[in-house]
Amino acid sequence: MAKEACETCNPETCNSTTCEAKKPGFIPPHELSNIKHVVGIMSGKGGVGKSSVTALLAVALQQDGYEVGILDADITGPSIPRMFGVRRPPESAVNGIIAPQSSGGTRIMSLNLLLPHEDDPVIWRGPLIGGAVKQFWTDVIWGDLDYLLVDLPPGTGDAPLTVLQSLPLDGLIIVSSPQELARMVVRKAVKMAGIMNVKILGMVENMSYAVCPECGKEIYIFGPSRAAEAVAEAGIPLLGTLPLDPELTALCDKGQVENYRGPLLERAKSFAGKITG
Repeated sequence: MAKEACETCNPETCNSTTCEAKKPGFIPPHELSNIKHVVGIMSGKGGVGKSSVTALLAVALQQDGYEVGILDADITGPSIPRMFGVRRPPESAVNGIIAPQSSGGTRIMSLNLLLPHEDDPVIWRGPLIGGAVKQFWTDVIWGDLDYLLVDLPPGTGDAPLTVLQSLPLDGLIIVSSPQELARMVVRKAVKMAGIMNVKILGMVENMSYAVCPECGKEIYIFGPSRAAEAVAEAGIPLLGTLPLDPELTALCDKGQVENYRGPLLERAKSFAGKITG
């Protein structure tokens, strides 16, 4: 995931995802932000646990010694601050605003941190949403980060389009679920990434199964896994699968996701190793 941007090259053959020949709309981050890698987490549909996968990946990267931030680009449905227990608004600086940190050190910026109450609705049209996402990149002082994870809203609308057009992404992680419908929405996300010349780092199938607490049997609530079929059709790597874990859900609800030490963390570290290697 090196960031070698070419001064002059053929955008059809260049291997750099940050090449300005490929990304004419690229905008630089705040001058006081030093971000080594930017990774988008995307889903073709809602309800697949994209934000919880983002949070879990952030915790895994942190535990591996990386400095991590999360840009919550899900403007109308933000959930990242609640998961990390961050409620204070960002601090104002002379030339920007400073992203607040969680108790574990994850830097977070979300529209929910700017609202009087976290359950206030954001009733905005597309241009305002796209503008807010850009400002989270250009006006927020992120400091020194190894990884900035961008939690995208579901679908292929204004906010994902703004991120893919304007931010120098190293790649995307696609989050899916076992339903047959997931194969179609994965293809949609993959096609969008291809049109925007953004690399796909791989797919995570979330909620693959639940483990019975009494007998330990795996229960496929949403049907058998279709991860292998989905990635084969799309031509992308499979990072792995994640079962349901009530402990992770409970900690997210309490704002203590960074305290999670369950079995999903090791799987998330495996995903992290695949994208950092």
